[in-house]
Amino acid sequence: MAEVEVVVAHHERATLRVGDVFLKIDTDQARADAEVAAMALAPIPTPEILWRKPPVLALAALPGRELGRPGKPSNGSAAAWAAAGAAARKLHEAPLPAAPGLNPEDLAEDLDRECAWLIANDVLPADLVTRNRRIADAALRPWTPVFTHGDLQVAHIFVEGDEVTGVLDWSEAAQGDPLFDIAALTLAHQEHVPDVLAGYGGDVDLDVLRAWWSLRSLRVVRWLVDHGFDPKPEVEVLEAQLF
Repeated sequence: MAEVEVVVAHHERATLRVGDVFLKIDTDQARADAEVAAMALAPIPTPEILWRKPPVLALAALPGRELGRPGKPSNGSAAAWAAAGAAARKLHEAPLPAAPGLNPEDLAEDLDRECAWLIANDVLPADLVTRNRRIADAALRPWTPVFTHGDLQVAHIFVEGDEVTGVLDWSEAAQGDPLFDIAALTLAHQEHVPDVLAGYGGDVDLDVLRAWWSLRSLRVVRWLVDHGFDPKPEVEVLEAQLF
């Protein structure tokens, strides 16, 4: 009999693994609907949907293993990282999804709220927050929207050898800045930026990429703390940004 493994769980959603089946339980069915729609549109490999009975979505396990984990060294080859970059490029060249995503003005307001909370509650040193907030400004410029995954972190990308076998968790997919996805992919794995960009191709503004590292990290710390996760990888990114 297959054992039940809790992959991730918090008060909004949970993912369980039973053998070769992943069961995603989401309290927000609109978010689950958006995830299913995005997977249907994505031009890159996604998990097979086995069945859906709200609030549960059953997905087949992807072959291979995660490209990495946030804050931990990746065993993925340079070619595997390049393949992840190529997959991101293919996604970004696809027709836009319906979800509009956040614009620079909304992001700036949200970021200011998060920074104020981090300082007011002594979660992070004020100097660390304010200096990273200044770095983040470079990301808050107009961009041409593309089909973004929205949470393209290494744990959501599965590889087998040097090939991407699939990408998980499309609940945040929307129109957005392509460098937002590249920043999520390379966050806490900055040493793999050259490999990712080799696969992605084209010119990438490294100052904007760096700005997205600060912006993403500042925005997510409170969520991680509130949901019982360790924000250490994001804090280490914020600290590294100052050097």
